[in-house]
Amino acid sequence: MATETLVSVVCLSAFCLSSFIQIKHLNLESLLWTWNVFLGRLVGALDAVLDSSARVAPFRILLQVPGSQVYSPIACGATLEEISQHWDWLEQNLLHTLSVFDNKEDIASFVKGKVKALIAEETSSRLAEQEEEPEKFREALVKFEARFNFPEAEKLITYYSCCCWKGRVPRQGWLYLSVNHLCFYSFFLGKELKLVIPWVDIQKLEKTSNVFLTATIRVTTQSKERDFSMFLNLEEVFKVMEQLADVTLRRLLDNEGFDLDPDLREPSQITKRDLDARAEKEFFRAFFRLPRQEKLHVVADCSLWTPFSRCHTAGRMFASDSYICFASRDEGCCHVILPLREVVSIEKMEDTSLLPSPIIVSIRSKTAFQFIELKDRDTLVEHLLGRLQQVHADHPVRYSTSQEDVTAPHVFHSASMYSEHRFGDLEMVSSQKSEESEEKSPQLHPKALSAVLQQSGSQCPDLRMSREQIKISLWNDHFVEYGRTVCMFRTEKIRKLVTMGIPESLRGRLWLLFSDAVTDLAAHPGYYGSLVEESMGKPSLVTEEIERDLHRSLPEHPAFQSETGIAALRRVLTAYAHRNPKIGYCQSMNILTSVLLLYAKEEEAFWLLVAVCERMLPDYFNHRVLGAQVDQSVFEELVREHLPELAEHLRDPAALASVSLSWFLTLFLSIMPLESAVHVVDCFFYDGIKAVFQLGLAVLEASAPDLCRCTDDGQALMILSRFLDHIKNEDSPGAPAGSHHAFFSDDQEPCPGTDIADLIRDSYEKFGDQSVEQIERMRCRHRIRVLQGHEDTTKQNVLRVVTPEVSFLLEDLEELYDLFKREHMMSCYWEQPRPVVSRHDPSRPYAEQYRIDGQQFAHLFQLVSPWTCGAHTEILAERTFRLLDDNMDHLIEFKAFVSCLDIMYNGEMNEKIKLLYKLHIPPALTENDRDSQSPLKNPLLSTSRPLVFGKPNGDTTDYQKQLKQMIKDLAKEKDKIETELPQMSQREFIQFCKTLYSMFHEDPEENDLYQAIATVTTLLLQIGEVGQRSSSSGSCSQDSAEELRASAPSPAQDSVFVDTDSGTAPQAFPEEAEGDWTVSLEHILASLLTEQSLVNFFEKPLDIKSKLENAKINQYSLKTFEMSSQSQSELKQDSGLLSRAGHNKARTPISWVVSP
Repeated sequence: MATETLVSVVCLSAFCLSSFIQIKHLNLESLLWTWNVFLGRLVGALDAVLDSSARVAPFRILLQVPGSQVYSPIACGATLEEISQHWDWLEQNLLHTLSVFDNKEDIASFVKGKVKALIAEETSSRLAEQEEEPEKFREALVKFEARFNFPEAEKLITYYSCCCWKGRVPRQGWLYLSVNHLCFYSFFLGKELKLVIPWVDIQKLEKTSNVFLTATIRVTTQSKERDFSMFLNLEEVFKVMEQLADVTLRRLLDNEGFDLDPDLREPSQITKRDLDARAEKEFFRAFFRLPRQEKLHVVADCSLWTPFSRCHTAGRMFASDSYICFASRDEGCCHVILPLREVVSIEKMEDTSLLPSPIIVSIRSKTAFQFIELKDRDTLVEHLLGRLQQVHADHPVRYSTSQEDVTAPHVFHSASMYSEHRFGDLEMVSSQKSEESEEKSPQLHPKALSAVLQQSGSQCPDLRMSREQIKISLWNDHFVEYGRTVCMFRTEKIRKLVTMGIPESLRGRLWLLFSDAVTDLAAHPGYYGSLVEESMGKPSLVTEEIERDLHRSLPEHPAFQSETGIAALRRVLTAYAHRNPKIGYCQSMNILTSVLLLYAKEEEAFWLLVAVCERMLPDYFNHRVLGAQVDQSVFEELVREHLPELAEHLRDPAALASVSLSWFLTLFLSIMPLESAVHVVDCFFYDGIKAVFQLGLAVLEASAPDLCRCTDDGQALMILSRFLDHIKNEDSPGAPAGSHHAFFSDDQEPCPGTDIADLIRDSYEKFGDQSVEQIERMRCRHRIRVLQGHEDTTKQNVLRVVTPEVSFLLEDLEELYDLFKREHMMSCYWEQPRPVVSRHDPSRPYAEQYRIDGQQFAHLFQLVSPWTCGAHTEILAERTFRLLDDNMDHLIEFKAFVSCLDIMYNGEMNEKIKLLYKLHIPPALTENDRDSQSPLKNPLLSTSRPLVFGKPNGDTTDYQKQLKQMIKDLAKEKDKIETELPQMSQREFIQFCKTLYSMFHEDPEENDLYQAIATVTTLLLQIGEVGQRSSSSGSCSQDSAEELRASAPSPAQDSVFVDTDSGTAPQAFPEEAEGDWTVSLEHILASLLTEQSLVNFFEKPLDIKSKLENAKINQYSLKTFEMSSQSQSELKQDSGLLSRAGHNKARTPISWVVSP
């Protein structure tokens, strides 16, 4: 076998070198293979499946079928040598067998099957190797699989020994936590107990105590509460349960969060260590308020030299894509954010006993940060230098050589033009477009709106101006000692300055530094201008909403009483909607943006808005304002914890929620005088959402005496509104704004004013003990409750629409909805996403949020349908699905599903027969329908049988006259039918008969039903022949009863009614050469009504409760059995490919690609 290999090295960028290998002309007995090696992210390749903790491998082997755009991953490797070893193994063990196949599909199926077999063989041992105690984990994994019989895709994360309380009796056993389920197994005193609780069914996780134990984890679902206790480490267990529930619910129920967090997309890759790493990453992004796409790479214990305290402060270093951050062990002591754009160099210093393993990070403002006690320093420095080089390559920078102020620090510029702005001693950099781009772009407002007003307006009172000057002096002193850029030391001292209120002249600049929006501003020169140019003048629903709200944004403020302010607000909101269409525009964004424009330039206000919406308040401004609801729920828990008496009085959470929602959405800007509310925004930009939580608690505490005396929610709302409206800012240099938020009459007693500085100081002293980590854990826990609350709302709305249209009891409808939703979820658990099945989308109408495809419908049909037809059930389910799929999108909603079931269980006989009739004509019955081509050979259907049947008393009944009269009556009634169903052909009638025979199987009246259906079938066959003869003779019109009577043959002439003794040879079915054989729904219904046993069968009452109970028990086992059967059939198919392949067949080329 000749092999020619071509290796070429390609430089992909100035800082990234990768190999590109192309193996050509790999001749396997005239079989052409093409291999390519390219740089890329490995998704789902073999080694990644086997080792989820592995780093992303730069090389992989892909299988491609010619003519297809789909690449199937086969193997991956971190180095060229490793991927070459995989290739060698494939060449020795697999490639020589492929020459016997006769087509490309067999080759692809065989290779995929072989790889699946390898994965199945290695999975257990590889999973065990990931844990600290491999042998114990392997043993637990085997037990978990044996006890719960889940599909292989249900990955076990961890397990614990514990007790599950059943009443007052504890059951000792094992708690298994997997990617989709919480499971418990116990075998005690000969009794086996199995619990399976899907994470998506859990509504609340909490730590409680009972009479016997002080530490218990309570798991609450819609119907039950389960208590688990006697853990070796309850805190660890509770944390893992919170993380798994949060990850699963966000993946399956939070469509917006799912799109933003790629880590949730691969549940098969989750391990316990991954959960810990993910929690640390969430803490990192929340604590430093960094972009969600920022990936954490390194966390290292170290100490940082803090010149203001003249010592090294112990803490941790966090290194991500674009930042180096430090946080002291004491959360309030010190933290630092170093954007790599600001970093000039990273160097190792000499290792000494006083300075062990030191490194120096120098930034552009001639400041150096010294870190010591770093483990594995060389590797860390190498990594940091690589990231620094990459960041500087993406955003080229240069130094300013201006000599205007030799005392000022050097300013780091990007390749585009910059201008330096100073306020006192505070310096920063903001982008500015070139003259050429300015001519093409819309004119942006060059200054903050409040600065313009101050220049043209009256001066502030001397007392207030003196206070402002004192604040500016204090801030300047602070800048000298702690730094003046985004890289400043952030300590308790700066927090105290913020709580005093930021000076008006520094407010916008400090907002930019605290939020790190200044980094985004410097990294994207000209970006805002291009957005404005692209978005303006393009009408849409979003722009219409923006236009409606423009004049509602601080209408009392002079800055927005002219077109200048309105135009700037319009440009910022429209540009952001264009940047982030998933958010677009939400109410309350206009108020926030208006305030940002007062203190920052237009472009700066845009990047502040980006920081708030995408980093500081994630998930607030979307379709469901989910983030605000989560924080509201957290706030309610904090109220119960810190203000228990008030929480007891305000028992209805909805009352507090109705008041506090605007606190979170607008940061108190909409319900507090502006000069006071901007002080709250100061604290928010420095401390994040924590500032809003503690200020809300301080407001409730100050109003608690009055709130405890109120008798209704309306009175409580009025008390809070009056209190907030009378919060004043004594230090504000501007004139106080009037009251615009309260709605109380003039005859009420005046409310005493509260100074905002005092209120904020109290909030920090009394309620400032909540750490970022605690808040994030509470958010995680309450997100579960909020998402489940949305699910309950969806369920209630769907049931409210469906209930009037069906006859099921409400509790039965709820059970059916749960089964329908669970069927959808099970496919999300264990199956690869099918193209037709869409994910749960909460933005859709309630009735369309959960939909199932044909395969899922077949499972539910088998579980709950009363029309069980043995082996014929699956075929009937397929036809039912096609009938219900009105819009032909291969998905049906809950309403269609339950309406069909309602006919089966509660419909009248004619409704049931009509449904059966529809199931056996198009579109339910298709030309290529399974089982539709096979003839129904049964002597009971012979048309030569006499229409004379004996009665129990020995009498006989001649149906010939009844038959002819029936045809006449039906012809008269046709004009009265509004929507006539098409008539049923002979082939369709055969399938109809087969279904009826299948439905009667194992019925207590089976024999009578068979005899009755034989009678009716024979009658209908002869009716069809009458119509066929009449149609072929041309003298009978189906639409005219008179013509039918004139052309109807006499009994002596009609061969349909010939007795079996006449010698006529019997036929299974009449020939269709003479005309079309058809029967109508009216024919079938009238014929069935002649047999009492059939009437009794279709009119007997049916109870769905037993079916529902059985379905709840068997839904999982049915799904597992189906997936096991599919896996076995795939393995059999793969193993049989070699034996079926012909050794003399033409060979088809397949492309294999090895790529990084």
